[in-house]
Amino acid sequence: MPQANGDTAPLSSLDSSNYDPIDHLNAIFSSPSSLSSVTRTSRALRNYQNALDRDITTHVQAQSTSDSESVARIQAAKADLAELFQKVEGVRRRAIETEEAITEMTADIKRLDNTKKNLTLSMTALKRLQMLTTAYEQLRVLGQERQYRECAQLLQAVIQLMAHFKTYRSIDQIATLNRNVSDLQREMLEQVCEDFEITFAKGEIGQQRGMLAEACLVMDALGENARSRLITWYCNTQLREYRQLFRGSEEAGSLDNISRRYSWFKRMLKTYDDEHAILFPPSWRVNELLANAFCESTRDDFKGILQRSIRRADGQTLDVDLLLSCLQETLDFEHGLERRFTNTSRASMDTVSSSDDKAPLFSQAISEAFEPYLSIWVEAQDKHMSTMIPKYRAQPPRQPDEEFSAQMVISSSIELFNFYRLTLAQCAKLSPGARLVELTKVFAKYLDQYAQQVLLYYVSERPSGQTPSRLPQLEDTILVLNTADYCYNTTIQLEEKIKSRIEHDLKLSVDLQSQADTFMGIASATVRALVRRVEVEIEPTWREMRNTGWSKMESVGDQSSYVAEMLSKIKSRAKEILGMLHKQQYARAFCDNVVELLSNAYIANIFQCKPISEVGAEQMLLDIYVLKKGFEDLLTLNSHPGTAPPPGYIKRVSQSMSRLDPILKTLQVRPSPPEALVQAYLIHIADKSDANFRKILDLKGIRKQDQARLVDLFQAHRSSPRNAEVQQSSPLLTPLVVGSSGASGSGGVHIPTGLPSLSSAASLSTSNLPGRFDPSTFGSAIMTAARDGVDRISTPALGGTPTDSRVASPPPPAQGRRPQSPDSVTLERAGALNENLRNIGKFFKRDVGGFGRFGGSKADDG
Repeated sequence: MPQANGDTAPLSSLDSSNYDPIDHLNAIFSSPSSLSSVTRTSRALRNYQNALDRDITTHVQAQSTSDSESVARIQAAKADLAELFQKVEGVRRRAIETEEAITEMTADIKRLDNTKKNLTLSMTALKRLQMLTTAYEQLRVLGQERQYRECAQLLQAVIQLMAHFKTYRSIDQIATLNRNVSDLQREMLEQVCEDFEITFAKGEIGQQRGMLAEACLVMDALGENARSRLITWYCNTQLREYRQLFRGSEEAGSLDNISRRYSWFKRMLKTYDDEHAILFPPSWRVNELLANAFCESTRDDFKGILQRSIRRADGQTLDVDLLLSCLQETLDFEHGLERRFTNTSRASMDTVSSSDDKAPLFSQAISEAFEPYLSIWVEAQDKHMSTMIPKYRAQPPRQPDEEFSAQMVISSSIELFNFYRLTLAQCAKLSPGARLVELTKVFAKYLDQYAQQVLLYYVSERPSGQTPSRLPQLEDTILVLNTADYCYNTTIQLEEKIKSRIEHDLKLSVDLQSQADTFMGIASATVRALVRRVEVEIEPTWREMRNTGWSKMESVGDQSSYVAEMLSKIKSRAKEILGMLHKQQYARAFCDNVVELLSNAYIANIFQCKPISEVGAEQMLLDIYVLKKGFEDLLTLNSHPGTAPPPGYIKRVSQSMSRLDPILKTLQVRPSPPEALVQAYLIHIADKSDANFRKILDLKGIRKQDQARLVDLFQAHRSSPRNAEVQQSSPLLTPLVVGSSGASGSGGVHIPTGLPSLSSAASLSTSNLPGRFDPSTFGSAIMTAARDGVDRISTPALGGTPTDSRVASPPPPAQGRRPQSPDSVTLERAGALNENLRNIGKFFKRDVGGFGRFGGSKADDG
């Protein structure tokens, strides 16, 4: 729409949804001068409006016309659709009429078809009846003439033809014919059986071979029952002589003549192959059925013989060697049958594969009779092993002329496990079931005995008349450690080997983990014995430390004189021992225990050095620092120069030696002002025990009458809220007892650190040792630690019996119970010893588990 001022306003603006007429007017009349065009603008708007009205009218008229045409088209379509439905109905009606007409025309044809079908069936039935009658007559004649090949063919035809007349048996003639055919089948069955019996009785098999082979074709045609009857008769006939020979004579039927049984049957099989195999069709597998019958008969014979042998009135038991010989010969015989009839060798126990799904035919066919009596063999192995342990105990760890090697193990352990391997292989072949479980228990029994009666015996004292007991040599101790490690790994492998050979449902019954833990306990005790040598070496240096005047020191200087000598002796002895340890985990365990020993021993000797001044405590801190730096090099004494020790070992040294810091830092604080000493105790020692606080005061040399005020002040401070979370009693100070001043020999310090892990070397500390080392007590110390479950310094017994221990310690005797016999007491003590060794082994295995897997080498260290 043109504007009055000559500009063209955008028409699209009138179509906008947010059109504003005010804005539009302001745009048209933007100035006062534009008001002169109001009339012209109004006229233009009216013209535009009129044009729009005309357009709207035109469109409305066009739409009305279009609606009328659509209605007309719809009406026309409805009319066409109704006409179409009428046509379809007409077509359907005509189709029905056509069908009825065709049915009328073909009714006669259908009747003719049914007639033809019935006629065909009648002719076929008559023809089959004629064939059946003819075949029946021919079969009777051929049967009487014993022409069995033709009889077999006709018999199959008669049986097939007779099957078509099952539905016609209500007809008298058909029923009669059916009875005649059945009678003929029975006659032929009896005739064939009679021919076999007569031929075998007269020994005319060679002359009648062809007739008998054809007769088997007739038996095949007669069905499974007839075939089974003939085979059963044949097997019984062939085995009649065997049963009479070996059942009728006690001598021939004894186990001594078992080889004669198998030889007899091998000759029987050869006779079958040469003379009888041609008589029977190969599909019958008569030789296999004959072998099964022989095995069943022989198995029943052996069961009776073995039962009579067990129940003999003269008291003689079954000969184990004879039993094993018979069983082995039986297994070989079964293996031969398996190989003959399957064309594949029966898998032995050493090569059995779980992927073989085919069950063996003759496995335990005869040997099953020996299964209940293999316990006698297991008992014989038990008796034999019982003689091996004392023999091993009497042998020295190594021969005098045998050169020592760091990898050596005691030869008796190799011999023992080699015997186990051979016995296991033999038992697995004899019986992979319950007897193998019994043998496993025997293995476990003598593994325990070997551990405690041989290995532990080697590292104990040696009585030698009136002289003190002799200590085992260092080389022998290393041999015991290597052997214990070897026995641990081999025992685990033995358990896996047994599980791979035993029956699947019995695998859970095999468990030698307790015995493996026992050997690890021996390794733990051996490492403790090595650490003990270091302890004995440095005993004079502790005496020097205790004789030092720690209360008279005026200033802190260099390290104390005893420190250098102690480090020199420790490194000298440790270097010698580490050079003999070829496995890194044991070297690491030894060094950890040496550090733990020194830590515990230092604490023990601190309490023997009272009084200790503040300067003396500071000097001890310096000495500890020097010792810690020296200990960090222990593990790499035999390594190349510059080799850094593992970070885990450095951390362990730091943790062990840092246990001394709280005591010495508390001792560094002067008693005046008293609040400073009390606060230092609560910060460093951090417990609320009056007794422990008095121990610190005793160490500082504070007089008894002056301690009361300090104790009162301590009680006041410990009750404050900021000390509410402080522990009641320090595990470090509580077991300690302050010794007398200047003590140099015996000690009054008691440090129970327990034996849960090998790193806890309290049992090897010097605190409770005599002033001078007595070699006669060393061996008994180790034995006592294992037997009693306590340390040399009276530490608790392994934290009690673990709940998962497989061998429980014997319960205490109940009141009123009769005294136990010496044998029962010995068994209980042996059980307790094994239990303690197992517990030691478990903790030792856990403690050194991070140093490398067992059985590794130095290269395995991480």
